Amino acid sequence: MHDKNKLISIIDKFEQIEPILVLGDIGVDKYTKGEVTRVSPEAPVPIVEVYEEWTKLGLAANVSDNLQSLNVKNTICGVIGDDSHGNTLEDLVEEKGLRTWGIVRCEDRMTTFKERVVTNLQQVCRVDYETKTAMSGETVTRLIHRVSEFLENHSSLILQDYGKGLFNEEFSQKILAMAKEHNKFVAVDPSRITNPLLYRGANLLKPNQQESELMAKLLGYHETNISKIAEILVDKLELEKIIITLGAQGMLILDTKTNNTFKTIPTVAREVFDVSGAGDTAISAIVSSLMSGATLEEAAWIGNCASGVVVAKKGTALANQKELKEFLEKLDQIN
Repeated sequence: MHDKNKLISIIDKFEQIEPILVLGDIGVDKYTKGEVTRVSPEAPVPIVEVYEEWTKLGLAANVSDNLQSLNVKNTICGVIGDDSHGNTLEDLVEEKGLRTWGIVRCEDRMTTFKERVVTNLQQVCRVDYETKTAMSGETVTRLIHRVSEFLENHSSLILQDYGKGLFNEEFSQKILAMAKEHNKFVAVDPSRITNPLLYRGANLLKPNQQESELMAKLLGYHETNISKIAEILVDKLELEKIIITLGAQGMLILDTKTNNTFKTIPTVAREVFDVSGAGDTAISAIVSSLMSGATLEEAAWIGNCASGVVVAKKGTALANQKELKEFLEKLDQIN
């Protein structure tokens, strides 16, 4: 059994670590909430009478928002369009007390903007504005320059890939080489549609179960055993650590720098209202914990608990330190 006080002491160190650099596809999530009382006379679709709207940071920007909520200093790097949604994103970043220095504007791309139309009972539809083609060479060069400016005074780097065109092999390997040159820890939250070889050489990979299976297939392996999939990914991608999130089954972890044996951590979520953004919360808490001196197992427990906090909330939610510590305190045991 792990000592809860030890885990809480790790969380208490979050404010003290050097900033974490978040690099990835960034965007805005909008929620339009209303009530359905009738069907449209124009087409067989529901009419939503809106009574509430709000926007929040989405995709990799949600990771940055999660870190901020956990009192972890961080910088967000990514690409947005030269459009009104880009203005909205920058306004949200500034409202959160985050810096816009790492955000690059690109005239030939749309800012990723996802609008969810919801009622109290269900999601009616989602409207996506996005450009998913590869970034132009000029945009990539500008972004690499921003990352190079930040790496020296940041403790680590989170690569958050949502498959929107930011990551290609040349760009990813350039970033990983720069991080290695500066001796910085790199964690990757992968996309299920990206060639996994792009992440080769990262310190930590954190896919979910479906993503891990698809990544193994892309590497030429038709394997269903999750432990064997983890072994394949660690070997072929030259990883130091891996955490595969398994939903209701918890997490599978492996650290080649310690005893090199698999361990499964059970889920600790008591209530599940919405899993949106839980992966962003997990990677934020895990990397923050590792930078605070935690072992991979301790970091996974803290990430597990942080996810337990947010899935009990509706919508893409955040966990703060107070909520995280209270959640830990209420656990019967941590094995």
